[in-house]
Amino acid sequence: MKIISWNINGIRAAEKKGFLTWLAKVSPDIMCLQEIKAMPDQLELKLREPNGYHTYWNPAERKGYSGTAILSKKKPKSIKTNFGSRSILSKEGRLIEADFGDFILLNIYFPNGKMDGRLEYKMKFYDAFLKYVNKLKKKRKRIIFCGDINTAHKEMDLFHPKTNQKTSGFLPQERAWLDKVVKHGYLDTLREFHAEPHLYSWWDQRTRARDRNVGWRIDYFFVTPNLKKHLKDAFILDKVMGSDHAPVGIDLRLS
Repeated sequence: MKIISWNINGIRAAEKKGFLTWLAKVSPDIMCLQEIKAMPDQLELKLREPNGYHTYWNPAERKGYSGTAILSKKKPKSIKTNFGSRSILSKEGRLIEADFGDFILLNIYFPNGKMDGRLEYKMKFYDAFLKYVNKLKKKRKRIIFCGDINTAHKEMDLFHPKTNQKTSGFLPQERAWLDKVVKHGYLDTLREFHAEPHLYSWWDQRTRARDRNVGWRIDYFFVTPNLKKHLKDAFILDKVMGSDHAPVGIDLRLS
């Protein structure tokens, strides 16, 4: 089973760059999208319901902003986008949960902390999500969560760690949250297979940073330890264009 996650930075813009052709060629079993920036009724049928996939959308309340989606060849047992009317997890279309029976998949687009007042919002979202996923974990569920976490964890996860110490996306409190995620037992899947540096998933388009691979690794797949033996690979598809992010993914072999 191949699962891919991609901050697509606008699904309509990505389709103009060949998203559906790429999807058909790569043919993941499950495709998780972040920052779709569209309502389903704004999309052509071929994009709203790609051939061979069940599609589930969680758009933001505001048009042209945020939003997540899951495209899956296998129909999940259930889909969840409402985590309580007062929960920050229910806002801005940032989280969609799919129960596939063998595992629970959470597709997340975490807030960016660089805008005024958004760092506090980001940290609240972080804390609320970890509290929620830990409740699932206590039920002995097999959990996968993926998406744009909007923080580089270690110095090796961005090209210029020293000059970004005070930049949101590499602040001590943001990195400490990722430390906590690992401490709670979640496995950073890419690092289970690849210990080398310069593996990035996002590049600043304004400075053409991708041409020089001056990037950040801010897109992740985490799994619970009970999935470790089923994990066969983790990867970044850094040659795939269409967004300022690259798709990231994992291969699973479930018994």
